[in-house]
Amino acid sequence: MSLFIAVSGWNPQPWVKRLSTRLPGHRVASAPASDSELSKMRYALAWKPEPGLLARCPNLEVIFSLGAGVDHLLSDPHLPDVPLVRVVDPDLTARMSEWVTLQVLLHHRRQLTYLAQQRARVWKDYEQAAAHRVRVGILGLGVLGKEAASVLVRLGYDVAGWARSRKQVDGATCFAGASELDDFLARTDILVNLLPLTDETRHLVDHGFLSRLARDGAIDGPVFINAGRGGSQVETDLIRALTDGTLAGASLDVFETEPLAATSPLWDLENVVITPHIAADSDPEAISDYIAEQILAHEAGKPLTNLVDRNAGY
Repeated sequence: MSLFIAVSGWNPQPWVKRLSTRLPGHRVASAPASDSELSKMRYALAWKPEPGLLARCPNLEVIFSLGAGVDHLLSDPHLPDVPLVRVVDPDLTARMSEWVTLQVLLHHRRQLTYLAQQRARVWKDYEQAAAHRVRVGILGLGVLGKEAASVLVRLGYDVAGWARSRKQVDGATCFAGASELDDFLARTDILVNLLPLTDETRHLVDHGFLSRLARDGAIDGPVFINAGRGGSQVETDLIRALTDGTLAGASLDVFETEPLAATSPLWDLENVVITPHIAADSDPEAISDYIAEQILAHEAGKPLTNLVDRNAGY
């Protein structure tokens, strides 16, 4: 059996070494590769591969996404019609929950204000609402969204979640479908986006969307946190909302174009936290273990897990 590492922006050789160690007897290769070599590949491990590259592997059996998202693969019109598996790793899930919780606390507890005061040598305290008075809304209740919601519930926040179909999270109020989206937004002080990128979610978060958030909350104003997909937000509208009072603040880990251009006004906004797409960076060793286990199980005739519904994007 042969595995093809198809990645952009990463050095593929560490992945070749990891998988070769875990899967003795399997040939592991990376680009560039000849058509003859590609014809022998049974598995592809991919992150933002060149469009059409995987179509040159006519004997693929499974494609593994080297990351939680799969929109980077589904955007390829020539993607082979074979099972597509996304990584669901406890380490990745925990890291996303850590980042989301950090950002919620940062805005709730006015940390940006206190950091600015520290730089100015100002000693001044502000009232801070109890967690149970702060309404956090999670857009997207997949594995990552459910875990983030559960962590925030345990911290005492008033948590709700929204998904396209009905979900359940202990301690949280769950909304579903387009008919319940307005009610979800109207009760949300801090909005966390963890949606996958699909035709329905692309550019979903525009100025009008953000203006539907609660205006009667226990914090200074609505906050938007995005660790889902940059394509879900309209950045010109987001900048407008952050400067006209529609939003009190934002934490952004993903952007429409990455890296974020040095000329973007987002860099200069004091009510914005920017991180370079690291919210759910996971341990490559853990991901390699996960993929190797899936391949060995598949070859033993066992079903693959965490298969992607291509129509839903997850």
